[in-house]
Amino acid sequence: MFGSFTEEALYDFYEQYAERIDKDKMACNKPRAESHNGKSHIVKACYPGAPEGGKVIRFGQVGASTAGAPKEGESERMKKKRASFKARHGRNIAKGPSSAAYWADKVKW
Repeated sequence: MFGSFTEEALYDFYEQYAERIDKDKMACNKPRAESHNGKSHIVKACYPGAPEGGKVIRFGQVGASTAGAPKEGESERMKKKRASFKARHGRNIAKGPSSAAYWADKVKW
């Protein structure tokens, strides 16, 4: 028994309400758009030292207007926005595929 809930009640809760992501069916390091709890994308990160089967990472703000890939003739505002993101999250981006910032930088910026 967990707190005031029986093990069976908890199992029923998870079956009915918890969203299940089947990591085994996801491809490694292939981000996809999937909105969940304010995050816009999901990826199964496979890297040396990752938990067996990879690590599921959700990243990116839903509805955020990001700069995307640099474009020819891009406005100064968008250039500053991209540079600001990279400066703000640079330390986490440097951690590599184990961080959400890395994937947001790769996919959204």
